[in-house]
Amino acid sequence: MRLRLISWFFIILNFMEYIGSQNASRGRRQRRMHPNVSQGCQGGCATCSDYNGCLSCKPRLFFVLERIGMKQIGVCLSSCPSGYYGTRYPDINKCTKCKADCDTCFNKNFCTKCKSGFYLHLGKCLDNCPEGLEANNHTMECVNIVHCEVSEWNPWSPCTKKGKTCGFKRGTETRVREIMQHPSAKGNLCPPTNETRKCTVQRKKCQKGERGKKGRERKRKKPNKGESKEAIPDSKGLESSKETPEQRENKQQQKKRKVQDKQQKSVSVSTVH
Repeated sequence: MRLRLISWFFIILNFMEYIGSQNASRGRRQRRMHPNVSQGCQGGCATCSDYNGCLSCKPRLFFVLERIGMKQIGVCLSSCPSGYYGTRYPDINKCTKCKADCDTCFNKNFCTKCKSGFYLHLGKCLDNCPEGLEANNHTMECVNIVHCEVSEWNPWSPCTKKGKTCGFKRGTETRVREIMQHPSAKGNLCPPTNETRKCTVQRKKCQKGERGKKGRERKRKKPNKGESKEAIPDSKGLESSKETPEQRENKQQQKKRKVQDKQQKSVSVSTVH
């Protein structure tokens, strides 16, 4: 009985020594993997190193490597920075860099914003937009080409001439329509939005105050009867003012001779009878 107890005692002692050796070797392996593991981690790190920063993150945080010169430092963030997309795994959540021409992305194959000089189309960054699309330089996206759209024609306006609707027989009438959609850079241009054509109406007299410009101008230019007489100079008076005294005497003598000739003719006629 005593021999059995001694044998069991040695068996238990050997087992405890084996377990101690296994724990010691495990600790040596961990020290070889992370020689500078720090116990006082900050900034969301679960484990960290004085030289490499975070080695693992707390739950729901993303692990990303930030380059500082020639050195890379591990950082734990609540969301991935611009140019990266987040992927969750059972053991770690990490940020992966987007493609070179992509500024922000949803995953490796779907970009949400392109870098300068590229146009976004269906999650890809392109140098030029495909046929049937055009580049929008404001949003840097490939968009559909938009053509101009106009409304139906409005009814023709009344027939007019120089802004009046009376005092004429032939005039013009117009109609207009509105632009409903302006075209994009490569879209079809808008057609004319107004039309004018000649029209004929039955002439009607204008009421007082409805005369056109020509009628008012004629009325202004037409002089009054009294003004016309005063304005027109007497041609006889002008001629007489230009004559010399000798010419006036000659005219008077000619008149006297004519009177005398008439008298002689009348006397000769009376004697004949």
